[in-house]
Amino acid sequence: MIEFHPEIRFVHIAAVIASGSLFLLRGLALFAGAGWAMAMPLRLSSHVIDTVLLTTALMLMTVVRQYPFVDDWLTVKVAFLIVYIVLGSVALRSGATRAVRVGCFIAALLVYGFIVSVARAQDPLGILAGISGS
Repeated sequence: MIEFHPEIRFVHIAAVIASGSLFLLRGLALFAGAGWAMAMPLRLSSHVIDTVLLTTALMLMTVVRQYPFVDDWLTVKVAFLIVYIVLGSVALRSGATRAVRVGCFIAALLVYGFIVSVARAQDPLGILAGISGS
């Protein structure tokens, strides 16, 4: 399966971009008052993209033999992914006030960026690795 690594990685990165872009689009639309932001086709698209993302992540993990709770950078990615999911859920659905939803939306975008930086650097500090000098 290692021979398919480039293709799997490509699909994974495309799914990361699609997932983040759709979250950004839906959040901006929602805060602008657009009702279509929570329409079933967009919600379903989000689930499909995230399923592709998770599937390719598991495939890559198997191919490259790097695992959460073994490799620090993957552990950090998984931990922050959970934070991102919770923040995104509060931002798009369950936040008690608009201010809470907007704050969680901004925080989710920052966490998303950090997760990408951890993946690119393959370092648990991600973008912060350059700042801390490690």
